[in-house]
Amino acid sequence: MVEYRIDRRSGVATYVQIVQQTKQALRLGLLEPGDKLPTAREVVEATAINPNTVLKAYRELEREGLVEARRGLGTFVRRSLGTAPAESPLHGELDVWAAKARAAGLDRDDVAALFTAVLEKHFADIPAQHSSDQHSQGDLS
Repeated sequence: MVEYRIDRRSGVATYVQIVQQTKQALRLGLLEPGDKLPTAREVVEATAINPNTVLKAYRELEREGLVEARRGLGTFVRRSLGTAPAESPLHGELDVWAAKARAAGLDRDDVAALFTAVLEKHFADIPAQHSSDQHSQGDLS
C-alpha cells in the first residue's frame, strides 16, 4: 500500500502531491490494477490533511482513468503506468547515484536540480504527458 508524504513547504498543492505520488507508485509497479488505495480516513490520519483534499486527489485520478471508486468498498487502481519497475537495474543504479550525491553533501534541491538538468538534456524533444506531472515530484515509502 502507498503511504503519502506531504511536503507543506514545496509550494505544490497537497492534492497534487497525492496525485503525483500515486502516479509514481503506478510507474514503479508499487501499485497495480486491482490494488486498493488507502481510504481518505487512513490518509488523513497519516498526514493530518483535510479529507476533502484526499477526495479531490482521488477524483482527479479517477478523471484520468487511473482509479475507480467502488461505493462502499473503496478506491481501486484501474490501470498501471509502469514501465520502470522498482526492482529494475536502472532503479538500483539511480539509488547508488543518489547515495553518492548525498554523501558528497548535496541536499534534496541540489539533487533535484541536477536530475532535472539531465532529464532536460536527454528528453527535451519529448513533451510531458500530463500537466500535473510537471510539478515537483513527491516521494513514497
